Amino acid sequence: MLRALLGVVVAVTGVVSGVPEAANAAPTAPYTVFTADVGDTGGFPIRDSRVWDAGNSQMSVNAANEGFSVYATWAGGSEYVDASMRPPSGQSWTAGQTYPTLPLYDTENGMLNISSSGRGCSDNYGSITVREVGRDPATQAVTSFAASYEFHCERKPESLRGEIRWNSDLDYLAAVPNVSFLEFGTTVEVGATPVIRTVSFTSLGSTSEVFGQASLGGADSAQFAITGDTCSGRTIAPGGTCTMTVATRASRSGEIYGNLVLPDNSSYGQRLLPLRYWAFEGVTGMYYPLAPQRLMDTRSGLGAPKAKIGAGQTVELDVAGRGGVPADGVGSVVLNVTVTGPTASSFLAVYPAGESRPNASSINFPASWLGSNNVTVKVGAAGRVAVYNRSGSTDVVVDVMGFYAGAESVRNQVGVGGQYGSVNPTRLYDSRTDGGAIPAGSATEIWTDFGPDLNGHVRGLVLNVTAVAPARSGFLSVWSGDGPVPTSSTVNYGAGKIVPNLTIVKTRLCTDCGTPAAVPSFAVFTSQSSNVVVDLVGVMDDGKVPDGLRFRSLSPTRILDSRTGLGTAGALGANVTRKITAPSRVVAADTEALVTNVTAVSPTNNTVITVWPADLGLPKPTASNLNPAAGQIVSNAVFTGIGPQDAFNAHNLSGSTHLVADVVGTFWLYPGTASDPAAAKVAATPRFALLDSGSRVGTTG
Repeated sequence: MLRALLGVVVAVTGVVSGVPEAANAAPTAPYTVFTADVGDTGGFPIRDSRVWDAGNSQMSVNAANEGFSVYATWAGGSEYVDASMRPPSGQSWTAGQTYPTLPLYDTENGMLNISSSGRGCSDNYGSITVREVGRDPATQAVTSFAASYEFHCERKPESLRGEIRWNSDLDYLAAVPNVSFLEFGTTVEVGATPVIRTVSFTSLGSTSEVFGQASLGGADSAQFAITGDTCSGRTIAPGGTCTMTVATRASRSGEIYGNLVLPDNSSYGQRLLPLRYWAFEGVTGMYYPLAPQRLMDTRSGLGAPKAKIGAGQTVELDVAGRGGVPADGVGSVVLNVTVTGPTASSFLAVYPAGESRPNASSINFPASWLGSNNVTVKVGAAGRVAVYNRSGSTDVVVDVMGFYAGAESVRNQVGVGGQYGSVNPTRLYDSRTDGGAIPAGSATEIWTDFGPDLNGHVRGLVLNVTAVAPARSGFLSVWSGDGPVPTSSTVNYGAGKIVPNLTIVKTRLCTDCGTPAAVPSFAVFTSQSSNVVVDLVGVMDDGKVPDGLRFRSLSPTRILDSRTGLGTAGALGANVTRKITAPSRVVAADTEALVTNVTAVSPTNNTVITVWPADLGLPKPTASNLNPAAGQIVSNAVFTGIGPQDAFNAHNLSGSTHLVADVVGTFWLYPGTASDPAAAKVAATPRFALLDSGSRVGTTG
């Protein structure tokens, strides 16, 4: 029965033109109203959740022979709602009864048809629950009516729900969101910074909304998080408003759907708001190894003035757009920083340009020293980093080894990078037990074998490379082995010293290393005769191996200084292990590992410093991180996993020494390739297992 066929107009309960009344004006009885909660219907047949009443719409209500119709046109526009209904054939509306409905009534089903602004259904089902029916005592004609309804358009499971009142004193509820669904967009990157949206719910009924505890529903509910809530557990009077804030938690790519579920005291028990976004696997946090290239040399004027960096002086270095580093979108760069010819004991601090100089150091050195340190540094303003010298003056040489993506724009410039994979720290090569010192001017090629399933995914290796008792002052260069020895250096050493440095070396697939299949390899060149020790610390893959870790850039932050009691109190004695807990300012819930700069300060004996994850029952690794001599102040970059309490162990072998540690970034589990995105501390479980390794020595051309 259509509205136009209902022959008798019983009442017209409101004609309004102009501006609707204020939303916070509570309605007064008797009520004539039609409410619609679109829930997860996608806005069909009614586009938005809304309340039509005499305060905002032109309304007409028709009733005849138990047939009932509501027609409302929103003031100031052409949007309308048209709802017609009647009980099953031969029946009358009865308060307290629920009637199943179809498009056409029969002896068992009532009729309910709803359309809005040209949007209707050719097939539907639903129900009407009658709350109140007023009748003329003499004629039994309906004089007032109150009901709730549920309507499924085109027989879809999603339901449109609401309340109907005509000339009724029975209160009704309406909690109307300011949007029909929360759309987060198509640029949500898996694992990256969440996208946040806020929705407000306004109580537009005649009585207060009582909200329960909000939750998330739907198959993809884990891909969202409620981050703000002023609705749950509250009673909202008519005209009052509360808000909910929802954030994305993208752990997979594709189209993501969910629902915000807000229980209430309505007849159907909850308000449902759809959530939606499209997620993609981006490159933020990926590593890109580079062939080493020199960016700065104060001796020649490359990248900086041709002059030593003086006491208290800062030089800014352009890194973006140079040496293979993209012009924009870079989070951090990995540098090898060399000090040569300092006039006094001092330290360098390398930090993002444009930021205040941190209480942190990148490399510590005595007067007349020659040495290097691997430095990961966040890229600052205008694609620059700052280099500060504390005392005296010194020449500084900077080589770039690679970079971490800080934004998706990197993909358009250089494609997809790799992720970090943990290993059990392993000694790959020790010339002292494998053929003796490498002759001056020679290179050693070292290969690794992780098995046929992983070898093709390796793009770089994280190594601790140590020069041991070189015959003369010189340097080591570590590179892929492709092409000639680079002009950059990795380890700079003095005669007779033990000098380590961490590096991330780009690898090549070696097809003639004497192995059955191609294996990742790299080369180490020494300018002077020297023993060389190489320890494997980690692997950089192609981004396709499960449980890869990505990098999050941080400004240098000191978390340990045993001299002042920061992180631990007092020097570490002989064979002493200290547990160091990373503070919340540098770790997040998903942090798996830290990238640090660890400094041994004036040990009383020659010693060895070893760092590894705490609280996991792991034995101390055989590989070392620092090998300081007595009285030295020595720094080295250290990658270390952290245990379930966000802590790592630091062990001193001999004598006693103070330790300092600065965090320059963290690794986190990338959910897009995680075998279990909810897993904790996968960095403590080696992702790459070394099956074999070998070497061969030859003279460079």
